[in-house]
Amino acid sequence: MTAVATERVFDGVGLVQRQYFTWTEPLTLESGKMLGPVTLAYETYGQLNAERSNAILLLHALSGDAHAAGFYAPAERKPGWWDMMVGPGRPFDTDRYYIICSNVIGGCMGSTGPSSRDPRTGRPYATRFPVITIGDMVRAQARLIDALGIDQLMAVAGGSMGGFQALEWMTSNPERVRSAILIATAARSGTQTIAWNSIARRAIMSDPRWRNGDYYGYESPVDGLALARMLGHVTYLSEPALEQKFGRRLQHNDDLAFSLEREFAVESYLDYQGEAFNQRFDANSYLYITKAMDYWDLPGRYGNLDVAFNRVTGSTLLISFSSDWLYPTAESQAIADALTRRGRFVEHVDLPGIAGHDAFLLDAEAQEPIINAFLDDVGC
Repeated sequence: MTAVATERVFDGVGLVQRQYFTWTEPLTLESGKMLGPVTLAYETYGQLNAERSNAILLLHALSGDAHAAGFYAPAERKPGWWDMMVGPGRPFDTDRYYIICSNVIGGCMGSTGPSSRDPRTGRPYATRFPVITIGDMVRAQARLIDALGIDQLMAVAGGSMGGFQALEWMTSNPERVRSAILIATAARSGTQTIAWNSIARRAIMSDPRWRNGDYYGYESPVDGLALARMLGHVTYLSEPALEQKFGRRLQHNDDLAFSLEREFAVESYLDYQGEAFNQRFDANSYLYITKAMDYWDLPGRYGNLDVAFNRVTGSTLLISFSSDWLYPTAESQAIADALTRRGRFVEHVDLPGIAGHDAFLLDAEAQEPIINAFLDDVGC
């Protein structure tokens, strides 16, 4: 019998293509340094309406990129990082909205970052790349939005570091944002978050293969980056989630080996996470992006959140998760309280569960009706 090939039927947005926007005019960074030329990798889903009023900018977290939804090829098995939320009939409904997602500067997925070629030397920037901030990321995104011919975004939306960027949009470009969706995020990086990031950076920089950042063309600092990812991944999960998934289960048998080898199932899981991360991420980008996150301090910049939110004109939806200990519910509540004191429209929903910080990527079903109702109220 001859096998008959069948065309794959996709849910969601289906096959997508990464696009690039490059400008030669230097971008002035918060540090005072100049970066240029600058390229942003981005993807779009849906159609921009005639009034150019239905655009929503999705903002990714630390390890994310422009690939928020869909597939690059028919044989690809894993879709974009927020695929469950983007597409026809989904919260970010591509039958109604024009969805944009770009890779941040400093990244390694097509946007200008440490692994990009420095035009002055012809070699990768490495640690000669300038230190960037969340504000710098947003200034680059604003240039992309300008290039797409959009004066005002219907909404900005993101979780974790994506929420940082959304808050930056709300306060630095209030006239360009009609609404914001902030998920599992905070108005500043707390001391504990800075501490975790510092340990992760030290793991990378202590790897002898890091070579002070000049490892391009050599073996990458795979051990250091894997350790950084393993550490970070633990902060994304809650203890109940880890207990439920792994407990004290052994990986290969029921008997203790009485050795120093890794034998618990959770150890094997973290090894896998570290190894997989090395296949898709650049160690120097991890250093630069976590440093930008550490610098994030919205109340510190303006004096307090009330003063910062004097600038906000649009409505805000906050979603937090009861089991998130990296950016706990109290962080979202502080944002909601400050917006309320300034008389701005804000809705805050705290969702129960055990998934931890990663719930914003995993618990789509709980978030869907909340985001749907909010965007319906905002309207195109």
